[in-house]
Parts: sequence; C-alpha cells; structure tokens
Amino acid sequence: MYEEPEEEFDGNLKEDIQRFEAFLLGDEIGFLDSDRWEALIDHWLVSAQYQKALTCAEEALSQFSFNTTFKLRKAQAYSATGKLKESIQLLSELERIGIPSFEILLTKASVFSQLKDSQNAIKYFIAALKASEPEDRDEIYIDLAMEYEQASRWEDALKVLKEAIKANPNNEGAIYEIAFCHDQIGQYDESIQCYSDFIDENPYSFTAWYNLGNAYLKMENYEKAVWAYDYCTLINDDFGPVHFNMGNAYLSLDKFRKAIECFDRSNELDGDDPTGLCYIGECHEQLGEFELAKHYYKRSLELSPQLPDAWLGLGIVEDLEGRTKEGLVLIHKASELSPDNAGIYHVLAGAYEKMDEFQLAYEYYEMAIALDPYDEECLINFVGLISKEAFVTALDYLDSFKDEYPDSQMVDVLRVNVLWQMGRKDSSLFLFKECLTRDREKACELFDINPSLKTVQEFVLLTE
Repeated sequence: MYEEPEEEFDGNLKEDIQRFEAFLLGDEIGFLDSDRWEALIDHWLVSAQYQKALTCAEEALSQFSFNTTFKLRKAQAYSATGKLKESIQLLSELERIGIPSFEILLTKASVFSQLKDSQNAIKYFIAALKASEPEDRDEIYIDLAMEYEQASRWEDALKVLKEAIKANPNNEGAIYEIAFCHDQIGQYDESIQCYSDFIDENPYSFTAWYNLGNAYLKMENYEKAVWAYDYCTLINDDFGPVHFNMGNAYLSLDKFRKAIECFDRSNELDGDDPTGLCYIGECHEQLGEFELAKHYYKRSLELSPQLPDAWLGLGIVEDLEGRTKEGLVLIHKASELSPDNAGIYHVLAGAYEKMDEFQLAYEYYEMAIALDPYDEECLINFVGLISKEAFVTALDYLDSFKDEYPDSQMVDVLRVNVLWQMGRKDSSLFLFKECLTRDREKACELFDINPSLKTVQEFVLLTE
C-alpha cells in the first residue's frame, strides 16, 4: 500500500516534517502541494506514527477536500489507531463514488479482519486479489487463507495457499499455513511433507525444522521429533520453544535426564515457566527422586497456584511415599481445578483401590472412562478391579463397552484374558486368533496384562 517517498522528495520531506512538527506545537503550516502532503502522510504511516498520519491527512483534506488518496490515507490511519467503524464508513464513501482502487478493497478487507468479520473480510480480500498486480499477491493470499482459517474453512484455505505457492514457490508463510491446515484436519503426513519439501530448498530455516518436529510430535513419533528439533537447535540454539518441545518428546520416550536438560535450557532462555517446572518435577518423580520432584512441583505452584498438574504430581509423590491419604487431598485439589481431566480421575481411582475403598475406586474409574473411553490403561485397570468381584461381571462390562465403542482395540484383548480366567479356554483362544489377525502387536499386549500367559503353551504356539 503506502510507501516511503522516493529519494527526489527527500529534501522537501525533511523540511515538511519539520514544518508539520512545528504545526503540532501551534505554528501555521501554510500551503503544500498535494504530492508533498501525500509524501508526508505516507512517511508517518510507514514509520507507524499513526496519530500523526491521521492529523496530517485531516489537514491535507482541509486544503484538498476532494482528494480521494487523502481520504483513503485517513481511513488507513483510522484503522491503525483502532477507529475501525470510522474507517469502514470512509472507505464505503469512497466505494459509493465509484473509485476503482486495489488499495480501497485491501484496506477494507483488513479492517473487516480486525473486526473479526471473516465473511466480509473474505469478500474484500478476494476482490483485492482480482484487482491486484502479481507482485502484490503474496500477502493477500496469506491474509485470505487466514480468514478462511478463522472460519474453520480449512479446505478453502488450502486451495488459496496452493495458489500462493504456484505464484511464489518461496512463500515461506504459505508453506507454514498449508502445514497448519493439514494439522487441523488431521492430515499429519501431508503436513510433514510440506515442511520436508521446504527444508529441501531451505535447509537452514530453523523454524521449518521446529515445525517439522511439532508435526512428528503430534503423530507421537517422538524419535523423529527429537531428530527434527535437534537440527533446529544446531541452527539456532537460543530458540526457547524448541528446547521445551524437545523436552516433551524426551519425556514421552522415558528419557528423563535428557528431558530435564531441555526444560532447564528452555527456562534459562525464556524465564521460569510453571509448566516446564512441573514437567521437571514429573521427570524426577519417574526417576524416583521424590524430594527433587516435590521441589519442582512447589516451584511451579509458586508461579501458577492453579496449575492442576502440579497439584496432581505432589499428590502422586505423597502416595508413592506411602502417604496415600495425604496424597488424595492434593489429587482432589487437582480434580477441582480441572474437572474434565480423565487422567486425574484415573489416579484417584487407583489411589482408592490401593486403600481397598472399592466403591469409590469404581466410581472414579467410571468417571475417567466416561471422559476418555480410549484410555487403554484406565480400561485395563478398571476391568482388573471388576474382575476381583466376579469374572462374569467383567465380561458383561466388556461386552457392553464393545457395543458402545466398537472401534476400541483393547476391549477384545481384555475379553481374551477374562474368558481364559473364567475357564472358557476355547472361546479365549478363538478370540485371540482373531485379535492376532486384526493387529498382532495389539494382541500381544495380552502378555503385559497377564504375564502368566507367556508360559501357556496354547498362546505360545499361536504367536510363533
């Protein structure tokens, strides 16, 4: 849109800036021709001194009241100073008098975007795109795609972004937005391909390596995530977010010492983060270093007293140190802060089961599974509790669970175990064969659930 005046105007511009600054202090500015006014207004806009740009545009209009460029600049200054309704009104006046202008269309689109009116923003960005010159289109493509994203119209955003790449294969912003859209619709492989293609051409883009790592992290491919993050740190080791996310990946890989190093580096670069401190506490907890774990959980709560994960961590450590009743108080605090967190109810269920308070354990398992029916560890633990009462009750529960969640991969593996323990060996073995056919790796998790089956000849033969 507006640009800094060219060199031939510099001499006049310096003089005009001084005259305008004196005018703001009360002096008369006198007459300036329209070109000098326009250069002066554009100077204030480019240098982000928007109130001066607005005052300047108003003074220019007092001398050239019908100059549409000055009205447009005034509308742009209104937009930049947050006077969005005034900007729209002035831009609409310019439209009504029939002035065809790419700048008017683009400015109006941008104002509607600021107003969170995606429908009108999309309309005017499309119109601006049609009226634009090829060299102006890169940013418009991105702006239009962002509006489609605001409206959750991911496929439309992808179409626009692919046009952007055709027009400019080096449009880094378009590459990132394409990957983001694929992320939103769960197309992680496509997202990874976008970043990989970009890295082939731009191998030293640390942000591209960072986003590639994020895509792998979402796919739970933690080894690949660490690989991508490591390249990011080789290019820019002072980028805090990559260390934080790499810590998450190492934590998921149970590489707790490496995770601690990453979270420490992130805190060093960006300041102590309560979530990062909480994760360090979790690492120490997993390493059995309970005093250190409590230290970091408490530091986390000093910064963020309402962080449920830190209260949960403190409660788990109390339980691990043999103070389950004290731990329950802290875990309940976590559940109050995060009432829709299935994992917290799972921990509560396990704690009550440990205390032989089976009715409460049963209730919290039910609450956890209602919130997250695909938490396989929780389902395994709940079926284990029900089985203590009666295997037939556990089988009935699994049958009804399968009816409600037919795509659950773990339910049939659990049915194999329960049928075997009920003495229904033929049914158990037949179902196990089916499980092996569908997903051998998932079927073999049976031996983690019931290790005694590893030595049962019938199961051993089926897995050979």
